[in-house]
Amino acid sequence: MTHFGVQVSTAMVQMDELRATWARVEQLGFEWISGQDHFYTMRAPKAGSFEALATHAALAALTSRPRVGCLVYAAGYRHPAVMANAFVTIDHLSNGRLEVGMGGGWLQAEFEDYGLPWEPTPVRLRRLRESVEVIRSLWVNDTTDYDGEFYRLRNARCDPKPVQTSPRIWIGAAGPKALRVAAEVGDGWNANFLGPSEFADRVMMLRDITPDPANFAVAASVPLIVADEDKVDEVMQFRYGATADQQKPAALAGSVAQITDKVGQYVAAGADWIIVALRPPYELDELAIFAEQVMPHFA
Repeated sequence: MTHFGVQVSTAMVQMDELRATWARVEQLGFEWISGQDHFYTMRAPKAGSFEALATHAALAALTSRPRVGCLVYAAGYRHPAVMANAFVTIDHLSNGRLEVGMGGGWLQAEFEDYGLPWEPTPVRLRRLRESVEVIRSLWVNDTTDYDGEFYRLRNARCDPKPVQTSPRIWIGAAGPKALRVAAEVGDGWNANFLGPSEFADRVMMLRDITPDPANFAVAASVPLIVADEDKVDEVMQFRYGATADQQKPAALAGSVAQITDKVGQYVAAGADWIIVALRPPYELDELAIFAEQVMPHFA
């Protein structure tokens, strides 16, 4: 069985829009709602974005059935002990529905504009690894002592513990070295806007290096455009601007039949989850068509 979720962008929107969208996504039967972690969006650097942890907590409190998460938190934005405690709070708010997504961060301008160190990719990946190790240790151990390159903890506690024994941690990454981090410290991998062929290649790499492939989950985050084929490029350009060409290979775009076929390609490549990346203005009518006419094929 394939699972379906929605990543609802928290940029360039009002909170009332987010509340209404979360409610509609839950009503449509999606199993996971997530946000994103940005100070602003590349599409509109002057537009605001709601803070991820606070929004995640609101999502947990305002929904009752779907898993709640963020794809993904940037490890370099917050100390992992702060995140571990916040995640526990969200797990309790949601009665055990927490999903955690972690990544190294990719938008250089955000780091530099806010005075955060922009580190080379290998360094960010090492920081990501340590963050996940610290978070997990705080969740499962009475106290944590940790001596790392970036983080040092002595007799650190995280109480209360999560509702879940150990909430699932997804790693958002693409390159070979990042995939190894996902395989070694994560419980799942989220691919952001990879076409089916490239996605399949990455899944094969993961299956070779993951210690427990049967219990390692894989998700594909993809745009959705329900439109006549001759309108797809125009809609892509309107919604994604300069990144439209980059995201087109991954897009579930066109007719219901075309979209169903594309979802099937991801499932055949190994996707356990399909995450629809919803960007403002939210096209909830398209999401309803997807939920009612595409998702039942994969139940």
